[in-house]
Amino acid sequence: MERDFWLSRWQGGQLGWHREDINPLIVEHWKSLGLAAESRVFLPLCGKTLDMGYLASLGHRVLGCELSAKAVQEFFAEADMPYEAREEGKFMRHVGNGITILQGDVFDLDTNLLSGVCGVFDRGALIALPPAMRKDYVAHLTAVLPEGARILLVTLEYDQALTDGPPFSVPEREIRDLYAERFLIAVLEEEETSEIPPRFAEAGCGGSGSPVRQAVWKLTPR
Repeated sequence: MERDFWLSRWQGGQLGWHREDINPLIVEHWKSLGLAAESRVFLPLCGKTLDMGYLASLGHRVLGCELSAKAVQEFFAEADMPYEAREEGKFMRHVGNGITILQGDVFDLDTNLLSGVCGVFDRGALIALPPAMRKDYVAHLTAVLPEGARILLVTLEYDQALTDGPPFSVPEREIRDLYAERFLIAVLEEEETSEIPPRFAEAGCGGSGSPVRQAVWKLTPR
């Protein structure tokens, strides 16, 4: 998915991936990472997710990265949260109430920008990318994350032959191919989900015939 694809989706209000509530998976499983309350945590391709506010309410110092300026502006506006913005290299840094969002390309992140990050919540970044970009994304992210950072990852698995992403199907074997060299991998939850885009159902995904399965993974550094 190229930059223009996502920017056009935001401009057109085509936000099928955005939840209007806090993701129940983060409420259920975030504590499994065992992070201290004041830890710095990172949400890649964060959009305007309410999960950032939830993590801040736990005492975390929250860092998001989002390509769309519109998404960042809407996050602070909808939260009625004052913020300050300034240029920082290739990014615009927005800061308000314990939440920082770097508006720019996730592939431009470096070790300095992610300094101190102890935990990552990836609910929509990996599954937003086609296979070739997933490999590049994981290679880049693991290169710039501090050693010891843990990841809570959410994926979907379905018959990709029926419909294309995003969100894309990411099977277990690919999770292990992408992450096993650096992380111990544990599945925390795996079940069939009905929370799928309408076009998935129209293509025959979902239900007993061709289920869509959602998985939650804990990635712990080796």
